[in-house]
Amino acid sequence: MLNSLLSLTSALLLVLLFPRFGLTFLAPFALTPLLIAACREASPLRRFLMGEAAGFIYWFGVCYWIQFVLAVHGGMGEAGGWGVFLLFCLAKAMHMAVFTTLAGPIMRRWFAVPAAAALWTGLERTHGPLGFAWLTLGNTGIEMGVPMRLAPFTGVYGLSFVFAMLGAALALVALRRSRVELLWLAILPGLYLLPELPPPIRAAQSAVALQPNIPQSASWTTTSAREMQESLVTLSLQSALNPNLPKPAFIVWPEAPGPLYYFTDPHFRGLSEQLARATRLPLLLGTVAYSAGNAPLNSALLLSAEGKPVSRYDKITLVPFGEYVPPPFGFVNRITQEAGDFEPGSRIVVSRIDGHMAGTFICYESAFPHLVRQFAKEGAELLINITNDGYFGRSAARGQHLLLARMRAAENQRWLLRPTNDGFTASIDPAGRLVETIEPYQRSVNRLSFDWKAAKTHYTEQGDWFAWICLLLGLAAAGVGHTRVIYRRGEDSLVR
Repeated sequence: MLNSLLSLTSALLLVLLFPRFGLTFLAPFALTPLLIAACREASPLRRFLMGEAAGFIYWFGVCYWIQFVLAVHGGMGEAGGWGVFLLFCLAKAMHMAVFTTLAGPIMRRWFAVPAAAALWTGLERTHGPLGFAWLTLGNTGIEMGVPMRLAPFTGVYGLSFVFAMLGAALALVALRRSRVELLWLAILPGLYLLPELPPPIRAAQSAVALQPNIPQSASWTTTSAREMQESLVTLSLQSALNPNLPKPAFIVWPEAPGPLYYFTDPHFRGLSEQLARATRLPLLLGTVAYSAGNAPLNSALLLSAEGKPVSRYDKITLVPFGEYVPPPFGFVNRITQEAGDFEPGSRIVVSRIDGHMAGTFICYESAFPHLVRQFAKEGAELLINITNDGYFGRSAARGQHLLLARMRAAENQRWLLRPTNDGFTASIDPAGRLVETIEPYQRSVNRLSFDWKAAKTHYTEQGDWFAWICLLLGLAAAGVGHTRVIYRRGEDSLVR
């Protein structure tokens, strides 16, 4: 019973770390109760079940908004939304179940501190390839100056490793283990030897960012669609041609739920091209394109100052159950209103704007560090994340999504502009700091400041080497722990 309570305590602590609570100071303690329970519990099956229960509560508490998305925008109704969401939580909990199962023998060895941290960090890296990625433990460090020095070298996973190390060390203290086993923490002061984060500076450039606040479930007629399109163009013109402000570098519109179909709507195509020509500014907008097989593509399209298409990026990482339905779940309604599943894009695209290069990724792709870094590696001097957070309703998912984008900026030390349909629209500096934000749930157009930056970080160049090494070392340590578990005299009662 005590072990179960300890594992559930860790689940609750992990939930409290992220928006809507944001108690980030708990990050070094969050895994401690779970690791104590794993060490105390001798049965692999019971460790697995404890981890599964803890993981279920974690995903339920952090991603509770998925039920709303499925019920309302997926058309599944309350019962259907809850049913699929609970299955989602059970499936995602497997990561914590595996971690808890393998961490038990690791926590009984002299290398427990780094090995448990490596196992946790490595398993975090597998979330994306196994279906759904979202927040990691390291995301809680976005406001912590010293741990954030790791981000340009290891990505967010270095911060996860530090917090997991501290959690493991505290578990050993609670278990009254030898203080010698805590000497691994001596590497942490080395963080002060890493370069400091870029200091806050006043940016020299600006972009006109539109936050259209288009209702998520609006029903459109030809007349209402044209009125909406024309009002967005008018808003953009007013800001772009404001004589009291310096000329912006470009105009950017977000991913939006309205009928903004450049390739199939001649009226909208004409309006957008006229906007670019009237302002003499490039225009970047979210739209739906189509593949050679006529499958829809979620795309970011750049028009030149002459109103001509320059480049198009098609979203590579699609949202499961949102933009496509995994084959085993064909019974689930789609959230999107397209005729069929979206087709993923196949390549990174970096676009030229006024002699500089910009990389645009779309919405949920901000949860994938390895994808976003490729834009900077390919030469992007600015990152742009167009997104539609209207599917989230008035939930904590908006703040969680913003947290992801902030870490992507810091990993690559790039300015990041984040235009959204209904918030949070923001400018983020190369250290992940919020510079400007537009309040959510309102139609607005604003100037977002930024600078071009060409220097590449180690993480940009080398990617997730640290996370993959952690996974290999963590699994190796688990193997060693399982083959030879040494019980000290008098410690058997703690394990059994």
